[in-house]
Amino acid sequence: MNDENVTINITSGQYVASAVRIDQYPEGELHEVAFMGRSNVGKSSLINSLCRRNGLARTSGSPGKTQTLNFYKLVAKMNEEDRREFFLVDLPGYGYARTGKTHRRQWAKFIEEYLLKSPRLQLACQLIDIRHDPMDSDITTYRWLIENDIPVQVIATKADKLTRMNVNKNVNAIRKGLGMKNDDIIAYSSEKGLGRNELLDVIGQILLK
Repeated sequence: MNDENVTINITSGQYVASAVRIDQYPEGELHEVAFMGRSNVGKSSLINSLCRRNGLARTSGSPGKTQTLNFYKLVAKMNEEDRREFFLVDLPGYGYARTGKTHRRQWAKFIEEYLLKSPRLQLACQLIDIRHDPMDSDITTYRWLIENDIPVQVIATKADKLTRMNVNKNVNAIRKGLGMKNDDIIAYSSEKGLGRNELLDVIGQILLK
């Protein structure tokens, strides 16, 4: 955002609904920001960090736990007078090997339906573990989003696990692996809050549209 006097922050958040079909989506015209990534990439931790509310999104030691689209209504404070509501949508993790093929196809179908047909979707945040090069499922997902003209923000999670030098090195490796051009990648640490302001800034720009 260009206005240095505008500070974006999340003041409240609440779970609204879980869905696997369009008729189960919550009603309203609020903008949506979706979060997606491989199972165990740290998605729930990032959502809780972003909202500064532990337990809003449930973290689990069992990859593949989220099996529905989970909608959260958040309130963003844009300045002293301006409050904007939006939906944060937590998508099931992709690429979990122990999930049966039938389940993977079912998940892919309703996730694809949401991404292609929700008129409220403004941005898909794709999370990738900064410690590793993008896996095939990461690359396939990113290219599918681009091919379908879905705005995407890549977020490199678990940045606190690396030194600053290696963060920059691995971010460049992710950019190269995905075939990105000059789009920004946000290095994020849920533990330390690194990248939170940058991500809030991206969301703020969407809410001001």
